[in-house]
Amino acid sequence: MTQPQDNPSQSNGTKDSPLQGAISVVMEARGLKKIYGRGEKSLSVLSDANLSLRRGEMVAVVAPSGAGKSTLLHLLAALDTPTSGTVYFANRAIETNDDAALAEYRNRAVGFLWQRHQLLPDFTAAENVAMPLLLRGENFTSALGTARKWLAEVGLENRADHRAGELSGGEQQRVAIARALVTGPAVLLADEPTGDLDEQNAWAVFELLERLHRTHGLTSLIATHNLVLAARCDRVLGLEHGVLQTRGAAASASMAPGGEAS
Repeated sequence: MTQPQDNPSQSNGTKDSPLQGAISVVMEARGLKKIYGRGEKSLSVLSDANLSLRRGEMVAVVAPSGAGKSTLLHLLAALDTPTSGTVYFANRAIETNDDAALAEYRNRAVGFLWQRHQLLPDFTAAENVAMPLLLRGENFTSALGTARKWLAEVGLENRADHRAGELSGGEQQRVAIARALVTGPAVLLADEPTGDLDEQNAWAVFELLERLHRTHGLTSLIATHNLVLAARCDRVLGLEHGVLQTRGAAASASMAPGGEAS
């Protein structure tokens, strides 16, 4: 991913992008199946999920709560392992990586944005954003400097030294966005990023994600139950009975504002 010279992620100590060359398909999932438990108590969440994310796309996955959206994103981010099937990043199966390579994949290749921001409340906004850089051994001063640049990107430069617990819900989610992108990932995976916000903050956060997606050359997969927000993406996929199916963005847009997936 080519970054502009003033991109905050350039100062994070990573000169090489995790995605090299002109690969058109950044991430792919083939035949993903996820079953929890065994026997009569087993629960099948994904049965045959197939996905192809092309470079630069912003794709929405729409489904009601409990349909498997979070499970899908966790598998793509290597936060969980599939019962069967394979996830590919840059044409390589991530299951072939050892533990160290998987940790690097999570830290450098993928940025993950949770519905509930998962910030450390007693740490400042800047310290929270710097955490992924610190975890990979970057100098504290350098990491904090990069974190402050990303907080400026999300409009929170004046809140950098406030503890996360002192911030509003919308501000906390902006901090979480900065944290997800501070390492300069090739792919952003967002799990219901507006689900805990009121309508006004939800729109503001989604518009911020759109802007950052464009300006930083991201490939983004956003799981949501909001059809109106999903319709603003390049493609809309539905997750039904554990299978991903293409849905028309125009059909989604015809739903009433605030419409829920059913």
